[in-house]
Amino acid sequence: MGCKSNGGCSSGSCNRMNVYDWLANLPFSDPESTCRIIEVSFNSGSRKDYFRNTTTHIFEKGDMITIEGVSGFDVGMVTLTGEIVRIQLKKHDIDETDPNIKKVLRRAGDKDLEIMQVNKAREKEAIIRSRAIARQMNLDMKISEVEIQADGRKATFFYIADDRVDFRELIKVYAREFKVKVEMRQIGARQEAAKVGGIGSCGRELCCSTWLTDFKSVNTTAARYQNLSINQSKLSGQCGRLKCCLNYELDTYLDALQQFPDNAETLQVAKGIATLIKKDIFKNLMWYVLPDSNKQYPLTIERVRKIRQLNSQGNTPAELEAVEVSTGKPKEVEPEFVDVVGQISLRSLEKADKKRRSKDHRPPPNQQRPPQGPPRKDDRRPPRNR
Repeated sequence: MGCKSNGGCSSGSCNRMNVYDWLANLPFSDPESTCRIIEVSFNSGSRKDYFRNTTTHIFEKGDMITIEGVSGFDVGMVTLTGEIVRIQLKKHDIDETDPNIKKVLRRAGDKDLEIMQVNKAREKEAIIRSRAIARQMNLDMKISEVEIQADGRKATFFYIADDRVDFRELIKVYAREFKVKVEMRQIGARQEAAKVGGIGSCGRELCCSTWLTDFKSVNTTAARYQNLSINQSKLSGQCGRLKCCLNYELDTYLDALQQFPDNAETLQVAKGIATLIKKDIFKNLMWYVLPDSNKQYPLTIERVRKIRQLNSQGNTPAELEAVEVSTGKPKEVEPEFVDVVGQISLRSLEKADKKRRSKDHRPPPNQQRPPQGPPRKDDRRPPRNR
C-alpha cells in the first residue's frame, strides 16, 4: 500500500517512477486544493496516468483506487495529489480541462483487489504464450511485457522492434487466444530496462527504473568530451545502449572546455609535430605525444597558446616545456611506536619458546619409553651357541 514517504523511500522498492512531492508541507497543498486531477501508477510503477477525481473521497498517496478502464474498470495506486499534479500535467502537455480524462470510480474494495490478483496472475503465462505465437508467425519483434487490466477485459502487449511490424493478423490471434481486447504498444530498449529493473555497474538500482523518466539520446561524443575510452562493453548499460549517466556531467565538461584553445590538435616543435591526446579540465592541462615516442607531455594552457602563436609567426620552439604532474598521493610515513611496556630480553623469549616446544613434542604418558637402566635377570637373553 506504499510507505507514504512522499517519494523519498529509503528502501528503493516503492519509489519506482515516483515524483517527490516537495509541495506536501506547503499551505496550498491541502486536501481542498482546486486541482482535482490525481496521478495513478499501475503494475508496480512501470506505468502511470492521470485521472479526474469526481467523487467526494479525499485520496492520499498509497491508496488503492478503482478507475475507469476500457469497457470496464482498472485498479491502481495513488502516487501524487494536489498542486504538484498541475506541474506534472504541464510537463506532459496535458490539459487539465480535457473532457477525455478518465474518472475515478471509487476506493478499491476487497472484491476489486481479489479480481485484480486473479487476472494479474495470468500475465506470466500470457508473456510465454504470446512470444511463441509471434515466433510462429515469423514476426521480427519481441514481446517485453503483458499488462492485463484489473477486470481482465483488456491486455496491453509491450513489444520491441527495430523496424515497422505488421501485426494485424497477430492481434486477431491474440484476441482469440486470450479472450481479451488487445492493444499493441511499441517501446524502446531503455523503456524495457526500466520495466524489468536491475542493478547498474555503480552498485545502485537503475536510474530508468527509479527516477529517470525522460530518455535523451546518448552518443559516443559525450564519452570523448569526458576523456573516456570508447569501450562498448563498459559504456553500455543493461539495455544494450549507451548509459544515460554519460549525459549527467556532460554540461560541466563542455563549460570547462570553453577556456581551452581551439585548433590546438597539433603543435610544431623542433623534434616534430606533437599530437593532442587528451585534455584534463581539473588540472587545466593538455597532453601531447611526439612522433616515434610513447611519452606523454602535459602542457599548460598558456604554454599551448604561446606555441601556437609562435607557429603562426613561422617560428618553431625547441622544446614543449612540459610541466611536472604529481600523482597527488601523499608519501607514506612509517609510524613511530613508543614502547610503554619496557624492554624484554631476547634470551628470556628464547627460553620460553624452547620450553613450549619441548612440551609440544613430549609423548603422552601411556606412550612414554620405560626408564633406561641395567637389564634385569629375567630380561637377559641366553648366550648364543657358537
